[in-house]
Amino acid sequence: MQNCQISYKHLEGTLHKLMDRLSKTDLLIVDDFGLVNLDQQQRLDLMEIIEDRHAKASTIIASQLPVASWYDVIGEETIADAVLDRIVHTSYRVALDR
Repeated sequence: MQNCQISYKHLEGTLHKLMDRLSKTDLLIVDDFGLVNLDQQQRLDLMEIIEDRHAKASTIIASQLPVASWYDVIGEETIADAVLDRIVHTSYRVALDR
């Protein structure tokens, strides 16, 4: 699911259904995280998704960027701290070298 699809769900008024589905799925895969910086609504959506899934379901995040760069991608320091705290401290990290 792309960012534009989540934005469309905001406009359509069905975001709560999507967020409910995302929180209940056993495994959520976020691919290519960090290709673009998040705007304010995307930051809040990411925070909600991660918060809803934290310690309840598995999430795989694939990125070409090191985790330290994710602060810049997320953008707002407080939200970035909250998201990364839930991700980094309870995760297994697999780094693929070239």
